[in-house]
Amino acid sequence: MNNPVIDAILSRRSVRKYTAQKPSEKDVETLLHAAMSAPSGVNRQPWEFVIVDDPQLLASLAEALPYAKMTAEAPVAILACGNKERFLDGVDSTLWVEDLAAASENLQLAAHALGLGSVWTAVYPHSDRMEAVARLLHLPDTFVPYSLMPVGYPADSHEPVEKWHPDRVHRNAFR
Repeated sequence: MNNPVIDAILSRRSVRKYTAQKPSEKDVETLLHAAMSAPSGVNRQPWEFVIVDDPQLLASLAEALPYAKMTAEAPVAILACGNKERFLDGVDSTLWVEDLAAASENLQLAAHALGLGSVWTAVYPHSDRMEAVARLLHLPDTFVPYSLMPVGYPADSHEPVEKWHPDRVHRNAFR
């Protein structure tokens, strides 16, 4: 399409195998800057992020999370958390979930744009996963672990997958 944003969105893939090369601190900061640029309800920005680059912690997270085994081989992982102190009240109290989803997606797109690979692994809403991550990373009670994203340089090349399904698009009403 010759538009870098659209190209990044259409070509991003989940990456589960990484080289040993660690992303630079500047690149990790860029990922977090992109994540924190996400929209959020009433601009509450309810996110907190934990960078994990200790190999033993990465291995422990991989062991504790059933669908995050690749974390043991990743040079870094970033945990996105919701901070309850910045959640909205009442009927909007669960909007933090959408806010963290937007931040996680921004992080993944930024990783792809930088030539890095990443994969979104769910922590929330699974209580066993949330408890394990909170324990391993010594999270305060006000933090809700949401998604763990291993990040690194892809060990394999990944071709984009066409996900366009025009039959799932409806105009003005479902017909």
